Amino acid sequence: MAVATITTKPFETHPHITRRPLPAGRPREWYETHNRRLKAMRLAIALLDSGVYDPARAHNRRIRSTAARVGIHPPSDTTCRMVRALIKYGR
Repeated sequence: MAVATITTKPFETHPHITRRPLPAGRPREWYETHNRRLKAMRLAIALLDSGVYDPARAHNRRIRSTAARVGIHPPSDTTCRMVRALIKYGR
C-alpha cells in the first residue's frame, strides 16, 4: 500500500477551531468530493477577499493564480466551475 506524503504546508485555520478526522468507511468518491468542496470554498473566499465578486471575472487562470498565491495546489477545471458556482450563488 502506498503512503501519501504532504508536499505543501497545511492550510492554516483559526486558533480556536479544532480539526476533526473525516468519518471512516465512506466510499473514496465521498472523500474526493468533500476535499474538492473545501478547496473550492477556500478559493472562493480568497477571490471574494481580492475583489472578484462576479463569476464571469473568475476565469480559470485567475482562480489558479489565486491558488498559487494562497498556497493551494492548482485546481482542476471541475473545481474552477465549483468556485464560480459558489461565487454566483453566494450573491
